[in-house]
Amino acid sequence: MSDATTIRPLRASRVENWDHRADVVIAGYGIAGVCAAIEAARAGADVLVLERTGGWGGAAALAGGFIYLGGGTPLQQALGFEDTPENMETFLLAALGPGVDKAKIADYTRGSVEHFDWLVSCGVPFREAFWGEPGWEPPHDEGLMYSGGENAAPFNAIAKPAPRGHVPQMADKRTGEKGGGWMLMKPLADTAEALGVRAEYDMRIARLIVDDDDRVVGVLARRYGKPVAIRAERGVVLATGSFAYHKEMIEGYAPRLIGRPAAAIEEHDGIGIRLAQALGAQLAHMDATEVAFFGDPQLLARGILVNGRGQRYIQEDTYPGRIGQATLIQQDNQAYLVIDEASYEEALTTETSTPFFRQPPTWVAETIAELEAEMGLPGQALQATVECYNLHAANGADPLLGKKPEWLRPLRGSVAAFDMRGFTAGFTLGGLRTDLDSRVLHVSGEPIQGLFAAGRCTSGLCAGGYVSGASLGDGSFYGRRAGIAAAKN
Repeated sequence: MSDATTIRPLRASRVENWDHRADVVIAGYGIAGVCAAIEAARAGADVLVLERTGGWGGAAALAGGFIYLGGGTPLQQALGFEDTPENMETFLLAALGPGVDKAKIADYTRGSVEHFDWLVSCGVPFREAFWGEPGWEPPHDEGLMYSGGENAAPFNAIAKPAPRGHVPQMADKRTGEKGGGWMLMKPLADTAEALGVRAEYDMRIARLIVDDDDRVVGVLARRYGKPVAIRAERGVVLATGSFAYHKEMIEGYAPRLIGRPAAAIEEHDGIGIRLAQALGAQLAHMDATEVAFFGDPQLLARGILVNGRGQRYIQEDTYPGRIGQATLIQQDNQAYLVIDEASYEEALTTETSTPFFRQPPTWVAETIAELEAEMGLPGQALQATVECYNLHAANGADPLLGKKPEWLRPLRGSVAAFDMRGFTAGFTLGGLRTDLDSRVLHVSGEPIQGLFAAGRCTSGLCAGGYVSGASLGDGSFYGRRAGIAAAKN
């Protein structure tokens, strides 16, 4: 039987026996699912979470833990940073477009402070400490960091820079294994359990169940290959993650990511999106992708990034995810980092949360001309780039791309280059279109009755650009909305 046939909705009249019943049924026990469960339970609903793996956590538990929040959170204020919802909104409209959902960004920025307070009330800890060095994540347990290029060009001239990467406090973090995301999920999962939320593990959702009016009233799942029918009296919430590991969906919607997925877990196979599509759900920004760039930000900021023609193409002191998008999408994955010996040695004395990115250079030379030849670049290409860069760097300026003066220094003496071609991977940002109550919208623009969604199976805040913390941010924020709306449905 084809996939197109098996994911079509099942009529409730064909269900002979319901194996489980609940007011609200949630598919997925990651950040969106746990927040939906908490709010639905607090609204008085009997809640059942279906999780395809053996435990809660999802991709969130393996993430670095950034939650993108601002507008003047208590943590921002305690550390002396001024921010307003309007300032945050101005930045996000510039950084996450084009085509962002303006209503959703306005909604999110105005609810950001309350959302921070809600997380804290659920036991999520944040240490009042700021990490101001370039990096993918704070190397210790600092609670606040720039995580989207807010303090780099061009955004530092568009909105007042404010750090909004809020990171739960956690000692002995291991990036990609047990990071700050675990310390986000653990208190939330404990809160859900204390509220009486039930969970069934090793459940793989297979079909949505609808009544004769096409209202979603349940889910057909499979456990160890056997069908399991679950009745949802009030609503179903999809919190199933992205489609980064569905080969055909990547080829059809986001082909730049072919062969380079970087979602934390392979369960991100787009099942929630496909099941809702079978009901006529509308999609948005399916080509949008986050792109990681596997370089050390301390090295990047001190050198220059050039493309396959030996030309600079982005300010090196910006958010690494922005560098990744520019490299993969605009430069056909062609990138080299050029740095002099003094800057290289200085960078190696700094702390980092990603020491595995600090590898020896690919080429070393006494002059730029020699390095250019070693790299196989066209004659004078790199030399002209460095000559222009050095001319302005000597005056503390970067009129081409706007790197901040603190990172500008002419490249002198012995030089090296890193071959960073193909050093990118990412995950998808597009998905189901939802309204501000996390109701899944039909292609007609009307809500699909009984169906809600949040997290990376939806098109959230990001329409193209990305900031670290947007996924855990809008997943938790709109997960809450989904739980509330489903409970009241």
